Amino acid sequence: MNHLHTALWGILPYLVATLLVAGTAWRYRYDRFGFTTRSSQLHESALLRIGSPLFHYGLLFVIAGHITGLLIPASFTEYVHIHEWLYHANALTIGGVAGLATTAGLAILIYRRLTVRAVRHATRRSDRLMYPVLLCVLLAGLAATATTTSAHPYDYRQGVAVWFRSLFTFAPDVPVMAHAPFVYQLHTLLGMALFALWPFSRLVHAFTAPVGYLGRPYIVYRSRATARPESRGAGLSE
Repeated sequence: MNHLHTALWGILPYLVATLLVAGTAWRYRYDRFGFTTRSSQLHESALLRIGSPLFHYGLLFVIAGHITGLLIPASFTEYVHIHEWLYHANALTIGGVAGLATTAGLAILIYRRLTVRAVRHATRRSDRLMYPVLLCVLLAGLAATATTTSAHPYDYRQGVAVWFRSLFTFAPDVPVMAHAPFVYQLHTLLGMALFALWPFSRLVHAFTAPVGYLGRPYIVYRSRATARPESRGAGLSE
């Protein structure tokens, strides 16, 4: 194990995590109203209606797959009698389809930003850097998924996942990541670059998901025709 491996897999993840947390806190402190997607639907909606659902719904499945694969050890799935071949078959099928859908949706959204003048002018510099990095992350992830179909597939649950979980114990297993195939290392490095850019791009709006709406009381709407004339008059006289 050389110093480069220690820097990449033992130090860099913590620097990225620190930048993600500190950058988000700074953005919230000084640019609270910037926690938004800066919607451009008024400029163009046809491509947006196709690309946005593909990207967002596909990304949800991609994130769920990463959480399952990285945080749940192989010993647990064996304990609940989920065979390894079945797990990898599902990961390849669902993960592959979700990755392709996310990539296709992102490609449409990037094409929209490049070809629609008003949308292109509304794009910030940070987003111009974020989009290529995000696209490279997805392509590297698809390439890593495709390697599971080769003659000698790499079991990331015995490698990358072990390294990822070791980060939470502050004792990173650097050697296991240093011996991972290059495509997995590239996917991981690009992922860390994306998280470093996260607080300074439009991706920060993911932290403002309207979770409170799930527990919000119902709102009762009444049509104008059902409102009593005297109540409308009282409101006008105030």
